[in-house]
Amino acid sequence: MARDYYRVLGVDRNATAEEVKKAFRKIARQTHPDMNPDDPEAAARFREAAEAYEVLSDPETRRRYDRGDTINLEDLLGSFTGFDDLLRSVFGDGLFGSGSGGRRARRGRDILVRTEIPLELAAFGGPIDVEYTTRTRCPDCQGTGAEPGTSPVTCPDCGGSGQVRITRRSVFGTMMTATDCRRCGGEGTIVERFCPLCSGTGAVTEEVSVEVDVPAGVTTGSRLRLAGRGEAAGRGAQTGDLYVELVVADDPRFERHDNDLWHEVTVGFAEAALGTRVQVPLIEGGSTDLEIPAGTQPGEVFRLRGLGLTVLGRSSRGDLLVHVNVVVPKELSPDEEELLRQWALLRGERIDRART
Repeated sequence: MARDYYRVLGVDRNATAEEVKKAFRKIARQTHPDMNPDDPEAAARFREAAEAYEVLSDPETRRRYDRGDTINLEDLLGSFTGFDDLLRSVFGDGLFGSGSGGRRARRGRDILVRTEIPLELAAFGGPIDVEYTTRTRCPDCQGTGAEPGTSPVTCPDCGGSGQVRITRRSVFGTMMTATDCRRCGGEGTIVERFCPLCSGTGAVTEEVSVEVDVPAGVTTGSRLRLAGRGEAAGRGAQTGDLYVELVVADDPRFERHDNDLWHEVTVGFAEAALGTRVQVPLIEGGSTDLEIPAGTQPGEVFRLRGLGLTVLGRSSRGDLLVHVNVVVPKELSPDEEELLRQWALLRGERIDRART
């Protein structure tokens, strides 16, 4: 009995060509022999799906199959040309879309630099200079790796493509796969005479300083990306990126809670009872007067709206919260003690024992 290729791919009989292709891609990724070297059932499933796709992807062959005509697929995967063309039609030049079919796209490494910033810079943003060591393009050969006055030449092994094709036998026929050329490392060119300064690498190590614009409202752990400011791989490769991770330094005046700032003021218990005015520092500099009303209790909090940190990505600001700490004196003079005893007597408070 002939195979039901629609069932093999898991599609309806009226499935579109795109749906057929999508179904085959899914099965091929799951069952390809390279991904399942010890599973013969996966290889058989892959071959069956490939046959189904070969039939249903071609409109004329599909019409013949739907009429019940006999379709000869004996040699479908018998040669690497037919098999390679089949995979290329579905996945492109690279197997499963992972290759480029040409020169390997190389890229320098990304660099991570951690730098500490003061709280006021985190509050309002601004520029900072970040210094780090990295590999940069060689100034003598301009990154080619070749001795000044010479140029890299086309690799004779891969003809400049950066890849070579190899064939091998598998359980379902002969396969052809592409791999990076060993001689040129996938670059497509080789250097015959190396640049003396960079020894043919196309890059040199040096100290670099770059100005970074810190946005307002950042927190510890915030990362800023500067494209193309990372490590240069040389020989025409793309430069990596620079990531600056920020560490917001502690500020003795404030404690940060998201976009709010907490500040503590200390007053005597007489000031708390009778009321007073205190100076509260501001993150932008200077200070502001805060009235402590009579009867303020220990731990009471006063909120100064809009005097906190800038909210990241917005123009609004958090609040400044002022905590009141009421200090009870540990030592009293005889006159102070006598006054307090009189005050306690007037308040009806009981003093259990005399001070020693």
